[in-house]
Amino acid sequence: MQVSLPGLLVCVAVLAIAYYARGVLIIGLIASQAFGATAVMTLTFLGGSSPLIYTMFEALLVAAVAARRRIWFDLGSVFGSIRPVWILASLMVYAIIGSWLFPRFFAGQTVVFVQSKTRGAVVEASLAPVSGNISQTGYFILGGLAAIALCVLTLRSDRIDQIRRGFFVLCCLHAGMGLIDFVGKNAGLGDLLAPIRTANYAIITGAYEAGFARITGPFSEASSFAAATLACLAFCYTYWRKTKSVVAQWLSGILLFLTILSTSSTAYVGLMVLCVPVAFSMLASVLKGKIEREDILIAVLMIVGTAAVLGISLYKANVLDSFVGLFNKTIVNKANSGSGHERTYWNLKSLQSVIDTNGLGVGFGSSRTSSWPIAVLSQLGFFGSAMMAMLLGVLARGVGGVRRWLDPETDAVVTSVRNSALAGLVAASISGGNADPGILFFVALAVVWVARVRALGATQPFDRAGGQYPETTPFARAIDAA
Repeated sequence: MQVSLPGLLVCVAVLAIAYYARGVLIIGLIASQAFGATAVMTLTFLGGSSPLIYTMFEALLVAAVAARRRIWFDLGSVFGSIRPVWILASLMVYAIIGSWLFPRFFAGQTVVFVQSKTRGAVVEASLAPVSGNISQTGYFILGGLAAIALCVLTLRSDRIDQIRRGFFVLCCLHAGMGLIDFVGKNAGLGDLLAPIRTANYAIITGAYEAGFARITGPFSEASSFAAATLACLAFCYTYWRKTKSVVAQWLSGILLFLTILSTSSTAYVGLMVLCVPVAFSMLASVLKGKIEREDILIAVLMIVGTAAVLGISLYKANVLDSFVGLFNKTIVNKANSGSGHERTYWNLKSLQSVIDTNGLGVGFGSSRTSSWPIAVLSQLGFFGSAMMAMLLGVLARGVGGVRRWLDPETDAVVTSVRNSALAGLVAASISGGNADPGILFFVALAVVWVARVRALGATQPFDRAGGQYPETTPFARAIDAA
């Protein structure tokens, strides 16, 4: 095991920010998502796996909750009042069993795509146990445990404000580092964020697309940065529309700017997908005769932008050639590129592996694909995919019909967090390689579940003693203060 000093320093910095924001456990966990290529250590006994800093905050959250005096009572309350938690727990057990059993039971009967230890690239190989079965499954289980731990914390007391602050810290960090990367590359200063990229996998930060420097921020490549940017953009835009927050409005503009300049196909396709519900929402406002000022602002900006592009093209016909070339390369001709053919081949072979394993899957972490739904189906099979689909359905439904019993601020935060997780899954469906939906998915699940329980009045057992159980140990009091 090799410890990364820059990774530890970043962890300390995030802890300091979370402490100052009055939420070490929750804010620290959410804010750590901004560092998408910063590892705290390299696990040589797991094939060089390098857990990112958010895994340390997940472990801190789980350990802190597990140390509570009434942990078994709290867990009983969570499993008793939040029925979808049983689905999550069952999926975690199935993932553990499948990651150990299926690569051995179906060894050599199908092909998978794994990281080569010698070539440093993804190669096609016969199914066999790999280190990813342990590391990827471990990350998934840790994420599920973090969701349950977050349910324990938020059922006991209202921490919606900590969740809101955590997401704003995340969005500010992400936008700030994205701008630093953009300025550094376009001002000839190079990769200013290179010292904090300590993860032990391919780092592609100096690439250019159609003459444009690819923006990667603190992530390893442009597509990963684009996926995180879309998730942050969805949160800020939703919160802005719900609360008219000026901070969220400006963050939305900056994040949209970074999304466009990321030169990533994931960013552009994902942005087009996310624009569909926005367009329907604006159309519904028009049909109802309740046009809001924000709708007018968006329409005006679109008209001004279109007029500016047309005016520039008329003034100088070839000035937009580089932008047209970028659009053609990342969107129009992407499927016909070498990368497009390779990723299509991965997906087709991964779907074939489902048939080869009689619908059971190759096991969690056994293979790599180029789309999250295909990764889920190929690794978890039909049974595991059904459980994942149920969790996704619960998340997509959100608080549903009980929204009217939530106060406006809570509703805004819960809806924004849910949309952020769904945007992340949209990006993962375009270019995601693993079946793990990511920590934002688990955070959003916990937030939605607890919001529904609170709205339905199912948290009454937690209301005695002023909404808190009597605690006597200093450690328990420190946890409550975090």
